[in-house]
Amino acid sequence: MTTANAKKIHIREVAPRDGFQSWPEFVPTDKKLEVIKLLIEAGVTEMETTSFVSPKAIPQMRDAAEVMGGVPRKGCVHSPLVPNLKGAQLAFSSGADKVIVVISTTDAHNLANVRRTIKESLTDLQSIFQLAKDLGKPVMGAMAVAFGCPYQGDVPEEDVYRLAEAYIKGGASSIDLADTTGMATPTRILKLLKGFTARFPETPYSLHLHNNRGTAMANLYAALEAGATIFDAALGGIGGCPNVPQAAGNLPTEDVVFMLEDMGFDTGIDLMKIIKTARHFESILGKTLPGQVMKGGPRDPKMAAAVCGIDHQI
Repeated sequence: MTTANAKKIHIREVAPRDGFQSWPEFVPTDKKLEVIKLLIEAGVTEMETTSFVSPKAIPQMRDAAEVMGGVPRKGCVHSPLVPNLKGAQLAFSSGADKVIVVISTTDAHNLANVRRTIKESLTDLQSIFQLAKDLGKPVMGAMAVAFGCPYQGDVPEEDVYRLAEAYIKGGASSIDLADTTGMATPTRILKLLKGFTARFPETPYSLHLHNNRGTAMANLYAALEAGATIFDAALGGIGGCPNVPQAAGNLPTEDVVFMLEDMGFDTGIDLMKIIKTARHFESILGKTLPGQVMKGGPRDPKMAAAVCGIDHQI
């Protein structure tokens, strides 16, 4: 139970982008909007709403403009992901509140992900920042495979800091450190965050943690210990990079809310509503999702029975 002085943790919802992007079938636009509206009603105040990428490369995102045109405009910051200047132009013209620019920390993954080297991706960066500045909109710099690359293996920390510095010098308002491959462990999280905050003490950062190797929740706890206050999560635990072999999903939003709220943190998200939204989401997709709290429910047996239909009587 949270209190008035509980430490606030900000959760960025990424299922509308990372989740729908990774789903094998195209999810109809009206169903995407239905889930987005329910997320906002549950208390989500920022999300990666869609992605402005080539529909040939990722057909699941071919309705990005229609999605942005139909979302509620109050109570939530809509932050589409963009890989280049064209994507940023389309995102802002569709009403994006800010954009997320993603570049990988290794050339191997960046080439697989956006068909460019890091250097080539950086060429677009200044134009994106200038466009955002002209419009008075913020840009977040997202760094894929910051904790390990499926093609290269370990990523030198200096490579992470070098890319972060390019983002920050360009004008990024914040940095998203992504464990795209789920290769991080708590000690690696602590080490990188310690180095990052020492070098960039004034720069806000968030953690994007995938669960490929089952360590994502432990990594979140380690990041909390390091002082992190902003985390990405995805409803139902959906998601996964298309260029990571055997990719697993993100941390389920409802699982993160359950743990953090029980630890005394304030997420601003209603646990019962987010569980109901996750269960509805699963029914829309027609397949079992990885989230656990949507199955087990909250701690209170009566509430668990009400939202999940669980009978605790013996």
